[in-house]
Amino acid sequence: MVIEQYTITNKYNFPQPTIDSILPQRFFEQSLNSLKQIQHQQLQSNPQNLHQFSINEQSTSNLQLKPVPISIKTDHQETLVAAVDTSTIKIGDTSTGIIIAIRGATTWKQNGTYRYTRLGPFIFHITEDNKNQLFNTLEHAYFSTTYGSIHQAAPNIMQMPTRLAGLLERWMQTMLAKTINNGVLLFDGSLTSGTIDTPVQRLKEILSYARRNNSTVLAFSKATTLRANGILITEQLPNHAPPYLLETMGLHSKPPIILLGDVYVARLNKANFAFRLDVDKETSVEQRMDALQKLMGNDLYTQSYPETLRLSHVLCTFTANEVLAMKHFITRKHGIQIVNRPDIHKLLFGSFGKGEIYS
Repeated sequence: MVIEQYTITNKYNFPQPTIDSILPQRFFEQSLNSLKQIQHQQLQSNPQNLHQFSINEQSTSNLQLKPVPISIKTDHQETLVAAVDTSTIKIGDTSTGIIIAIRGATTWKQNGTYRYTRLGPFIFHITEDNKNQLFNTLEHAYFSTTYGSIHQAAPNIMQMPTRLAGLLERWMQTMLAKTINNGVLLFDGSLTSGTIDTPVQRLKEILSYARRNNSTVLAFSKATTLRANGILITEQLPNHAPPYLLETMGLHSKPPIILLGDVYVARLNKANFAFRLDVDKETSVEQRMDALQKLMGNDLYTQSYPETLRLSHVLCTFTANEVLAMKHFITRKHGIQIVNRPDIHKLLFGSFGKGEIYS
């Protein structure tokens, strides 16, 4: 397997060169501006991966799986497969806020070669004083061109990392949808809209760009809470040779939540794993199957998960060495003194203290 890295430039090396780079530029500017506020403070070291948990607001009481699987054939016609993912990590606390880092990765496979671009890491110092200006500047930087001027209250500090990472992820998805023709686009998560993080119109426009360029969006969820007859839909696998899909029936959403995708269970190989798969509702059955067949013929799918999407996740996730490097940068560049934060649970309860991450 060959993987090539594209160097970040002002144009950013997505599969097509002409894209709007306003949002990454604002991320960079706001990162520098926020770090200027923490000179000569103490940083309490507390690296912690932050995950964005989706709230299940869908009515599943009538959810069922169709009993007959849909077999997926393999189409080796050369097709570009591209995927996006982002991640965020909390580096530590200051006396006035938190320091976090955000990074995004786009991976695509073409002509038997995987290539990728990473944006970031963008390091932010988020405080009560700067969170509203920070959030609205980034929100306005790209999306105001479509949705008009949006000025909304920023979330609380602990929600800011995942909200900012989500903003970067939607922008990267938009760029893929705008620039790739006749491709298969892989998103991490579902095609559920109507949440604060994913306004309906925003996701609709991403899907519209993809359809306009004859590309198909396939959204894979690493975890799901959807159940049929009380059992997770991804654990009701029939005795049928993979690859196949299981189609859902009776899935409804409660306003303001809107499902922009039809939901399936996808089992792509003999590994005993399956994933929730959302496919744009406005694509035809023929186009959906064509996209899945080309995915099967152009990508790897170890453990039933597309390799392009797996690589995007791996490439944007922060390693321990990268966290140390960012701490060193903050210390050297901004004169921050790093101190180890005591675990109060351990101090108070000894071996019975599980730590704040479990509290």
